[in-house]
Amino acid sequence: MDSYYDPKDLPKFADIGEEAPELAKKFFDYYGAVFAEGDLTEREKALIALAVAHAIQCPYCIDAYTQTCLEKGASLGEMTEAIHVTTAIRGGASLVHATQMRKIAKKLSM
Repeated sequence: MDSYYDPKDLPKFADIGEEAPELAKKFFDYYGAVFAEGDLTEREKALIALAVAHAIQCPYCIDAYTQTCLEKGASLGEMTEAIHVTTAIRGGASLVHATQMRKIAKKLSM
């Protein structure tokens, strides 16, 4: 079965600037600055990016940051743990909204 996402499209990401090169340059300059070594290492930033990629469910990002994490020396265990952190936060964010549901249910049940 064909997939909507084609891994061969990922290298074409830079082409996004063809119609708006000045905006693309600003984005890619910013992107490069964000992922440069700072208070966090490039490896730590890659692990965060991998976790966020799973939270936003971007297959291109998952592919790219899996590769980057491996290149930066992250282990499969570290990568898996980062994704479990994502899952815990995402699940918790869904559950905490139950307070809204409970509040409205109590209000409507009165």
